[in-house]
Amino acid sequence: QVQLVESGGGSVQAGGSLILSCAASGYTYSRYCMGWFRQAPGKEREGVAVIDSDGRIKYADSVMGRFTISKDNAKNLWLQMNSLKPEDTAMYYCAAGRWLLLLSLRDHDYNYWGQGTQVTVSS
Repeated sequence: QVQLVESGGGSVQAGGSLILSCAASGYTYSRYCMGWFRQAPGKEREGVAVIDSDGRIKYADSVMGRFTISKDNAKNLWLQMNSLKPEDTAMYYCAAGRWLLLLSLRDHDYNYWGQGTQVTVSS
């Protein structure tokens, strides 16, 4: 059974930093895509950053240059978030899915989801 457990969320002032972590277990595919998504109140869930088993990475334009996604061989995932803005406030989710030729930031391309961790950025 696949389990994804996020941690590291919290409250921070604008300009600050946070690191999100995702502990993965039970995901046995050797080729895969994993990523971070977020959903703010009243908005649709959006892709933030994804990485695949080959190390290819894709970022949303809104976080390019501020966020960094990384992983280890055990499929644990991290998201380093710098220069945070109030518009980054959202519930952040870790997700995993099958490997795709074209990296995807679309949530329907991912089958497994964590429970989420809240990030709040105050101005």
